[in-house]
Amino acid sequence: MTKRKTFTREFKREAVRLLEKGDRPGAQLARELGIKRNQLYKWKEEIDSYGQQAFPGQGRRASAGTQAEESARLKRELAQVREENEILKKAALSSTGRCNTGLQFIGGRLIFQRFSGSLVQPPS
Repeated sequence: MTKRKTFTREFKREAVRLLEKGDRPGAQLARELGIKRNQLYKWKEEIDSYGQQAFPGQGRRASAGTQAEESARLKRELAQVREENEILKKAALSSTGRCNTGLQFIGGRLIFQRFSGSLVQPPS
């Protein structure tokens, strides 16, 4: 895997300035600078949108990356919890009615059972 190229703020601004100057087509300018044409136009859009605040730091914007990472982490956690829930449901359904945990699955509801044998409704 190749390391991602990084460019300074000044390099990006100069590349966009040359593009806007219009002496050469974007594709030719991109080849001369060693970048992809699409990247050059993305930089232009960023400068058009954010002006002096364009290219504030290194790499991707922190908030977008952080939100994406958090979303991915929560999706993985949700999938794990759903899988654990299914395992517990199957275990409760396949039991013979008595288990060493004090729980019973009766009529589609999970019921707590005292070890003396009487059934107790779960606390609300």
